[in-house]
Amino acid sequence: MAGNLYWADSYVKKRCTAEDAIGHIRPGQRVFIGSSCGEPQHLVKTLSEATAWFTDLEIVRLMSLETAPLSLIADRTRDQRLNIRSFYNGSAKSRRLAEKSRFLTPLNLSAVPRLFKSRRLPVDVALIQATPPDDFGWMSLGVSVDITLAAASSADLVIVQVNPEMPRVQGRSFIHVNDVHLVVEKQEPILTLPSVPESGAADTIARLIARLIDDGSTLQISPGTAPRATLMTLRDKNDLGIHTQYMTNEIMHLFARGVITNRRKGLNNGKMVASSAIGSPSLYEFINDNPAVEFHPSDVVNTPGIIAAHNKMVSLSVAMALDLTGQVAADALEFNNFSGVTGMLDFIRGAFQSEGGRSIIMLPATARGGRKSRIVPMLGDTAVVVPRADVQYVATEFGVVNLFGKSLQERAMAMISIAHPDFRDELLHQAKQMNLIGPERTIKGALHGVYPIRLEETLEIEGKTVTIRPAKPVDERRIQEHFYTLDKNDILSRFFHEKTSFVYDDVGEVSQVDYIQNLTILAVVGEFGFGKVVGIGEYLLDPSSNLAEVAFSVSGPWQAKGIGRRLMKKLFEGARDNGIAGFSAYTAPENQGMINLFNSLPVNVSTAMEDGLIALSCRFDDMK
Repeated sequence: MAGNLYWADSYVKKRCTAEDAIGHIRPGQRVFIGSSCGEPQHLVKTLSEATAWFTDLEIVRLMSLETAPLSLIADRTRDQRLNIRSFYNGSAKSRRLAEKSRFLTPLNLSAVPRLFKSRRLPVDVALIQATPPDDFGWMSLGVSVDITLAAASSADLVIVQVNPEMPRVQGRSFIHVNDVHLVVEKQEPILTLPSVPESGAADTIARLIARLIDDGSTLQISPGTAPRATLMTLRDKNDLGIHTQYMTNEIMHLFARGVITNRRKGLNNGKMVASSAIGSPSLYEFINDNPAVEFHPSDVVNTPGIIAAHNKMVSLSVAMALDLTGQVAADALEFNNFSGVTGMLDFIRGAFQSEGGRSIIMLPATARGGRKSRIVPMLGDTAVVVPRADVQYVATEFGVVNLFGKSLQERAMAMISIAHPDFRDELLHQAKQMNLIGPERTIKGALHGVYPIRLEETLEIEGKTVTIRPAKPVDERRIQEHFYTLDKNDILSRFFHEKTSFVYDDVGEVSQVDYIQNLTILAVVGEFGFGKVVGIGEYLLDPSSNLAEVAFSVSGPWQAKGIGRRLMKKLFEGARDNGIAGFSAYTAPENQGMINLFNSLPVNVSTAMEDGLIALSCRFDDMK
C-alpha cells in the first residue's frame, strides 16, 4: 500500500502496464478473474501470453466464455502451468463443458463470497475491472459485483483494469483506490451478450405462465429465450419489482414502459437489485449512475432468506431437461454461458419461502430440432441442479403443471402431459416400467393432444377468481372429488342413475381427452395446481354423425352463477374450431338448466321426446 498518500497521488504511483502488473504474479499462486461481462479482457489476455513463465497457477473464476483460452493452455500443459477452478453448479452435458468438467467446482453462488472472505479458499491475486475513480477515490465494479467484490476485498494483490467504458453502478459495487495495489489503464468495450433468437416455443411458454405472475410481484429472471419472451408478455402488469442475479435488456425495456416500478417489493422498495449485468451497450448506458439500480454481492442477492423477504417473489429459470419425478438438469447454454446457473437453486428456494411466491422452471419440450425430448424418464448420469423436492411449477409449450405436494405417480402423469406428443407413448411406457405409474393408468387421447390455451379464461364471481380451462390428465383426482360433492339430484342429471362411488374408470374418460374428438372444460377455483373443480362441461364426438354429445355438472354452491353458460360457450368454441357439426344431449324434462344452456347458443335448437327424455340437438351452421 501507499502509506498516507492522498488517494490521487497513490493512484498515480500504482499505474503500470499490464505486462508489469502480471509480472507481480508468482508461481503457485491462486488468481481470481473478474466474472461475467466484467472480465478484464486486457489483463487476462496478457496473463495468457505470459503463461510460459508460470508453473502451477490456479485460476479461480465463474464459468466463462474465455476471451483468452486459459482452459486450452491448461489442457496443453497438463495442468502444470495452469489449473482452472470454475464455480459452476450446472449439468455439464454439452461437449464443450464435458471436456472441461474436471475444472468445475459445484457451489451455489450465495456461498462463494464466504469461501473467499473466510480464507478457506485464499485468493492471492485478483484481476478485476472497474471505472475510473470519482472525486473521492471510489471505483465501481460496474457490470460485475457478484463474487468479484469478495475476491477483491480478500486478495493479497489486487490488480485493477481501469476502463472508462465501464458503467458506474450504485449499491455495494465500489472499491477504493487505496484498496488496490496496481492500476492498469486500458479502454476497451465491455463484453456484451448477442440478441437472443426468437422462439415460437418460448412465446407459447410465456403466454402460459404470464397468468401466474400477479401485479406487485418481485421477479428474478435468468437470461434466456423463455424469460425474454415472458418479460415481453408482462407489458400489461403493474408495479413489478426486480431482485435478480442478472440485469438484462428486457428488464430495462419493462422499466422504461412503467411496468417495473419496484414500489411493492417489501424490501429495497424503489430499487432494482442485481449483482451483475449481461446485455447490450444500451443496457450498460442505462445502469450507469441510475438511482433506480443497485448492484450488491452474491451473498446478498442470492441468499434465500433475503430473496424470501420480498413480496410475491417469482423465480423464472431455464432448464436443460427434467425427469418424470421432477429432477432438474440445467446447463450453460449460449445465452447464459458467462456464468452458468450457479444461482438457480438459491432463487428457487428463496421464492418458495416468500409470501405468495412461486418458482417457475421453463424448458422447450424438445431439443435437436424436435428429435429429442427434454422430458426424460430419469436423469441418470446428468448432474441434478434442482432436487425434485424443490420444484414447483414447470412449463413447456404444451402446458404448465405444479409438482409441489404431488406423488411420484402424479408427477409422472403431469410431466408426460406437457411433453411433446411424439414422446408421450414412450415416456408412459418407461414410467410403468419404473413403477412410477400403475399398470392400469392410461392417458389415452391425451397422448397426442395439444393443450388448447386459447380456451382458457378467468373471471371474477362474488370476489373469487374462477379459471375456465380445458382439463388435463393431472386433473383426475380433482374431477373425482368434484363428483363426490354433487348431491343426489345432480348425480341423476349427470349420470342418469344413482351413484355413490366414482372410481378411476368413471373419471378417466373425463380427464384423458384429446381436445378434438373429446373435450372437457373445467371451472376451477383456488391456487394453480391445487384448485377445486366446481364445474365440468364435456363433449364426446360421434364420428358417424359428426355431432358431439355434451354433459355438464356444477357444484351446488356454484349453481346459478353463470358457470354452466361459460362452460357451454367454451365447448362450442372448441367444437366449432375442430370441425364438429353440432351438439346433442339427452336430459330429463325437469332439467331446465340443460335446456337453457342449449338455448344460450347462437344457433337454432331442436327438441324431441325419446323414451321419456328430451333429446336436444343443434347444428352450428344453423345460426339464429
